[in-house]
Amino acid sequence: MGLFPQAQRHPAGPAVGCDHFDSEDEAGVAEIEIGIGKSGRRAYGFDDIAIVPSRRTRDPGDVDISWQIDAYEFALPVLGAAMDGVVSPRTAVELGRLGGLGVLNLEGLWTRYEDPDAVLAEIAELAPEVATARMQEIYKEPVRTELIGQRVAEMKAEGITTAASLTPQKVERFHAAALEAGLDILVIQGTVVSAEHVSNTSEPLNLKDFIARYDLPVIVGGCASYSSALHLMRTGAAGILVGVGPGNACTSRGVLGIGVPQATAIADAAGARSRHVEETGRYVHIIADGGMRTGGDIAKAIAVGADAVMLGSPLARATEAPGAGYHWGMATFHPELPRGARVRVDQIGSLREVLLGPAMENDGTLNLFGALRTSMATCGYASIKEFQRAEVMVAPSLQTEGKHYQRAQGIGMGRR
Repeated sequence: MGLFPQAQRHPAGPAVGCDHFDSEDEAGVAEIEIGIGKSGRRAYGFDDIAIVPSRRTRDPGDVDISWQIDAYEFALPVLGAAMDGVVSPRTAVELGRLGGLGVLNLEGLWTRYEDPDAVLAEIAELAPEVATARMQEIYKEPVRTELIGQRVAEMKAEGITTAASLTPQKVERFHAAALEAGLDILVIQGTVVSAEHVSNTSEPLNLKDFIARYDLPVIVGGCASYSSALHLMRTGAAGILVGVGPGNACTSRGVLGIGVPQATAIADAAGARSRHVEETGRYVHIIADGGMRTGGDIAKAIAVGADAVMLGSPLARATEAPGAGYHWGMATFHPELPRGARVRVDQIGSLREVLLGPAMENDGTLNLFGALRTSMATCGYASIKEFQRAEVMVAPSLQTEGKHYQRAQGIGMGRR
């Protein structure tokens, strides 16, 4: 192969030993030889790409960053991740008032404990070497159906759009309590959610039948490929979550060896959406889930095809976040194979400051959506849909070029 891996182009089908191409839409992509029996595509994360300014600029005040899914419109294209250190009923209400959508984990602490504040305080004090084992014990407390309805009702009473998450294995068991309490948007979420789950021991959830049964928007995910995104869109979902393992608290990429860098995963899902629109005339929203830390990361997610973003660790850094400066994933406490870590994120400002500023730091972690608005204005785009057409290039030196002193001193972009 020489000094560099050889790129191969497969004009009529998948590489040897691969089954990821769904149709001619994915054929013809350049692949790199991994070995004689296997080739694979090169994939890119947010740090690998850059948004190219266009010939036009505009005033930030003329930019519209609002987002609408089904009948629900939001001033900010952001969902708070369904993680116990990020979204509580109280923070969901605050996020809703600021223009976003908080997603409560209906299998988390808020539905296992009447008052989880003491448990959250204990988790924040745990030593790293015992955190996972103790959290496994804490999460052994069973989910209580009555608390599901109570938490949804608490949020609903504050006049916000309510959203909550269940795993595919628990949807049939628990969804009724949430819907009876007035839930507006249901999120069916797992590390990977497929439209074709196979099981020899239980009857799997039929996503298409379930979604057709109810008159409320359902968001499903995660996924990270063209074919899986397309099949989830065909279930009737209003939106799909794109991201397998990119989050700060997730260890799935190490534990399971699976995942796709986010820029490529989102762009592939956007390609699937285009095909789905051609087939059905129906637009399905792409929500980038994980891998974003700064406003620039959010802007890149939109530019490669996302309609909105789901944030975990950036919101866990807000002073209102229930994790008190700590953040952990939904699979951190799995009883047999934990796939997450409790990470320290430190609190840097209020939820309003994290989302809308003003920023007192120059590293892009505050005023995230002011940064998105400014990025769009600098590139001349007036709306999220327009910004999805922005030119993007592979730019591996973007984070380091000319940044020697910032990196050496650990300031600005050197904090990454």
